[in-house]
Amino acid sequence: MIQSKSYQRYQRLLHILLTVITLIMVLPILLLFMASVTDEKVLIAQGYSYFPSKFGLEGYSYIMSNASTIFRSYGLTLLVTAVGTVVSLVITMLMAFPLSIRRLPGRTFFSFFVLFTMLFSGGLVPSYIMWTGWFNIRNSVFAYLMPNLLASAMNIILMRTYYTASIPEALYEAAQIDGAGYLTIFTKLVVPLGKPIVVTISLFTGLNYWNDWTNGLYYVNDARKYTIQVLLNKMIENINALQSGASSVGSAGNIPSISVRMAIAFIALIPILILYPFLQKYFEKGIMLGAVKG
Repeated sequence: MIQSKSYQRYQRLLHILLTVITLIMVLPILLLFMASVTDEKVLIAQGYSYFPSKFGLEGYSYIMSNASTIFRSYGLTLLVTAVGTVVSLVITMLMAFPLSIRRLPGRTFFSFFVLFTMLFSGGLVPSYIMWTGWFNIRNSVFAYLMPNLLASAMNIILMRTYYTASIPEALYEAAQIDGAGYLTIFTKLVVPLGKPIVVTISLFTGLNYWNDWTNGLYYVNDARKYTIQVLLNKMIENINALQSGASSVGSAGNIPSISVRMAIAFIALIPILILYPFLQKYFEKGIMLGAVKG
């Protein structure tokens, strides 16, 4: 097929545009990594650079001095992210599937109930009293799993819209004629056809669990039960405290505060960088169809 010159120019323009967008997204991550392996004194004197005059691993050395604690926190974070994502996904799917059936009795009420939770909440203090007083989740894994992240109204709406837009209700009727109940329809029809939105919601939820540190701040004060985000946040606080104390005696420069922050941020980013490319092919389709009103 012979392409016209205008089409070729259009393709080159698109390639240039996509290259620029890619660089805009990749260069900050590269700068973060370069800052994490730059000598602390160079960072203070010259700032961040893609080509530092002197390299140093003070930040990673400081982190590795707490390696056992970090590995334990990483394991807990992986556990919380995996369990939380699966449970949240199951709740979201079980809520979204009935709401996608137009003839469901009370569908309008339940849809409003989901939407209402996006607009109003009880607030931090009542939530804290409820979770710690009634559910007693303080200093437990449930403190990371349950508050704020277990179910999301936005995810339910996205998944419901995807089901409504991409799965014709005639398929449900045909399955019922063949003797299938709603549970069979859900497991044999809806789940396989909804793979793009399932992966998309899983990515959203997994990122929320992985990046969450507020639940640990509010509900966990046992250092042995810190997730990686909570632990790294505590490490930064400790470095700031040490630096403040050291500045009074003129030795603040011996504490690698900036490079540690960069190393911490890069370490927390690594799992996402590894996982995202494998899910990207599902992500675009799921979010586009889930955002279109059915």
